[in-house]
Amino acid sequence: MMKYFALLLAAAGAVSAADFSTGQAARAVIGQETFTIQATGASESLLGGLSGLAYANNTLFVVDSNRVGAAPQNNRVLVFSNLSSTLPAPAAELPKDAPTRCPVCTGVASNVLGQANFTTTDIALSQSGLRTPTAVATDGNVVAVADTDNNRVLIWNTIPKTSGAPADVVIGQNDFKTATSNLGGANTPNNKGLRGPQGVWIQDGKLYVADTQNHRVLIWNRVPTANGQPADTVLGQPNFTTFVEPDLTRAPVDARASNMLNPVSVTSDGIRLYVTDLGHNRVLVWNSIPTQNAAPADLALGQPDVASSTTISAAAANNSSLLCTSNGTDAITSKPTYPVRCAATLNFPRFALSDGRRLFVADGGNNRVLVYNSVPTRSGQPADVILGQPDETSSVDSDPALISSSDSLRTPLSLAYDGMNLYVGDSFNRRVMVFTPGETTVTRTSIRNAASQQIFAVGTVTVSGTINAGDIATVTIGTVDYKYTVLKDDTTAKVVDALVALINANSGDPLVIARANPNGTDLILTARLPGDAGNQIALAVTIAGPSTTAAPGIVLTASGTFLSGGQDAAKIAPGTLISILGDNFTTQSVAAAPDDIRLPKTMGGVEVYVDGIRIPLLFVSPKQINAQMPYEISDASSVSAYVRSFDSSGNARVTTAVGVPIVQQNPGIFASSGTDPRPVVALHSSNYATGVVSVDGIITANDVATVTIEDRSYSYTVAATDTLATVRENLIAKINQDEKVTAFPAGSFTRIRLRSKVPGVNGEGLVYGASVNTNATLILSPLSPALCCSNKEGALVTDDNPAVPGETIIVYATGLGLVQTFDPNVSAETGVKFSGPPISDPNSPVDALAGGKTANVLFAGLKAGAVGIYELQLQLNSDIPTDPQTHLTIAQDIYISNIVTFPVVNPNPPAQ
Repeated sequence: MMKYFALLLAAAGAVSAADFSTGQAARAVIGQETFTIQATGASESLLGGLSGLAYANNTLFVVDSNRVGAAPQNNRVLVFSNLSSTLPAPAAELPKDAPTRCPVCTGVASNVLGQANFTTTDIALSQSGLRTPTAVATDGNVVAVADTDNNRVLIWNTIPKTSGAPADVVIGQNDFKTATSNLGGANTPNNKGLRGPQGVWIQDGKLYVADTQNHRVLIWNRVPTANGQPADTVLGQPNFTTFVEPDLTRAPVDARASNMLNPVSVTSDGIRLYVTDLGHNRVLVWNSIPTQNAAPADLALGQPDVASSTTISAAAANNSSLLCTSNGTDAITSKPTYPVRCAATLNFPRFALSDGRRLFVADGGNNRVLVYNSVPTRSGQPADVILGQPDETSSVDSDPALISSSDSLRTPLSLAYDGMNLYVGDSFNRRVMVFTPGETTVTRTSIRNAASQQIFAVGTVTVSGTINAGDIATVTIGTVDYKYTVLKDDTTAKVVDALVALINANSGDPLVIARANPNGTDLILTARLPGDAGNQIALAVTIAGPSTTAAPGIVLTASGTFLSGGQDAAKIAPGTLISILGDNFTTQSVAAAPDDIRLPKTMGGVEVYVDGIRIPLLFVSPKQINAQMPYEISDASSVSAYVRSFDSSGNARVTTAVGVPIVQQNPGIFASSGTDPRPVVALHSSNYATGVVSVDGIITANDVATVTIEDRSYSYTVAATDTLATVRENLIAKINQDEKVTAFPAGSFTRIRLRSKVPGVNGEGLVYGASVNTNATLILSPLSPALCCSNKEGALVTDDNPAVPGETIIVYATGLGLVQTFDPNVSAETGVKFSGPPISDPNSPVDALAGGKTANVLFAGLKAGAVGIYELQLQLNSDIPTDPQTHLTIAQDIYISNIVTFPVVNPNPPAQ
């Protein structure tokens, strides 16, 4: 085993620049077809509620059952021989066109122990059967399995090559036909018996067993060659025969350096010994291999010390008050408070593993793995890296409703390490996660919607009323008050400017950035932090002074009691254009050729893999990559992504894998660069005046629908077989007989679009309307009284050429998800310019809000000739007010886009 670990250290030295990083995702997964599926059953590639792992000689052993209630219990050990043939090397080039949905979701077992084939899961007490095995160990030659509920350990003298191979030796029992606890000793152990063993390890010819329910670890100085062979050394108890209280409610629980409470694993790096002392919520470390009974441990992880004979403080789960830095002070008691957990705490640890350099701990109750970059030398030492959680204080659990992710764990039970890859037994997710260090780090929040890399919460304060000297205008942000006393020569614009100056003075407010809307009446506040954090910022306004008791004076109106609109732009929909932000991706900047119909998958020496799928690239540079999230991952709620590139010597290198949350839609609107909210890239839609009629309601035979153009009427009588869409089409056919307008369907919802046949202002003002007969269940609604708003088609909406009420503008977005006509072979292929059909509504309807009023979505679909870009045609409300920075958002379901701005001028403002 020492020779084996020496090889691991040599391999690790070859990639010394690579490190694990907190929150990274697994690079690959074994036992499921994707990172998020949790299929049940048993086969050569499908795992159930697994537990123990072991690795040696390019072979991975997986125990497919457990003692924590994870289902199904398959009562077997799978053997994955020649693992490297199916698990790609970290920096390997994967095929451009992936042969499977997830090329890094891998693993096909070569044979199985405990069952005759890959589909049976029977329990058995025999030379080849198992009952709830929980651990496996190997030194590359011998294999040992903790057959927990048979109270024994089975040993194979050579690695079995066939399914159902019988064991050669049994310990804990005198033969293969009995399963007596403690060999008849009941609650009094001996040197031969076992009671529910859950840990085994082979090191330098020795066998170690965590005899869980006897609260001890047994050591055989040589791997046993005869059934029922007695152990040589015991740890955790003073001798082999000390009585063990089976009722844990009556058992002593004080933690000492020489005792244990339900140890569940024992391992060694050839120098030290590690025991996960489950009941005492700690990992015990011996700095040298013990040779005497009851030898005390040298240090404990997860607790401040190894001994506490009078209290249970050194046994508490997540003993944060003794191990963590205080996170504040209790407002009532004035005593320091502490997080629930930190990098030094443990909650039911399940496994500890070291290669002599690093130490890994499966912290089962905290749903994470702790990584110590060097073997700890003191009790309570914090870990350097956290896997399975975004940070040291979180315990994000995968949802019990069968939702998992590429960067989370649920009660990890065991670990194995091959010098490059860390294998984690993720029991309740029915999979083995493969974590690999990267030479550079990319975090989850580094991969974002390219149109809205950050979505900041925004709030406004409107200043109105009459200037009255002495009024005190106060804006409260969070708990900080900003007060301005109004002067007699002020205007509303001056008051806005003064408040902006107060809020931004010195280093500025810690929560928001303030700026003035050019209209002179609005103060705009943008959260400094993106996402939901900005939605927690309180906003309030007050007025004090003469106007509160005399004539009406200045008025402050806040947009709400909190800023709003902050969203997570790192949740990505299938087909979204994404930006990956980082460092040293490449030494050059390269963009895809604009005439290419199909985007390249390698550019500037850079590739990006999502679940092992090489994805199309639009742009690469040293600090940013633009690419498209593939449509193929629409079956997932999380994917694993990493960047592969080449250094100056031509050597391939990879980043750490990062988990990307996948949602069905999360829209972002393309806008100019700058501070949010940014100016949108908006176009005037038509040279012609336009109008819209909405067709809604319920189909009832013989209802009569009528559209009028000036004094000309076009009617259709509804048939029982009609739908709203066929009613619309029949009305369009009739309207197209008109001499002055053309009718055509809107791309979204059942609406009729009307367009003047005469371009420019000469086509404007043409009156139209719609009606139905009395008592009709069909509803026809004209969305404006007359055709309006011609402009130059395709011209930018600018301050010099603003939008007007009732006009239809065009904006572009990404992240709207799959379309209803989605056909990967025809209409929306990943990385290929969209070529049709012209109507391609997103699966989730799109709503829009402009200037605080509903903007009618007339069309939302993939833009022809582009990759991953949606075109939206939005009809502005007919009474939208003048505002050079009108706010615009689009929404799908619960997801709201970034806030963008555009200029609007209303030529007929409402009367004051």
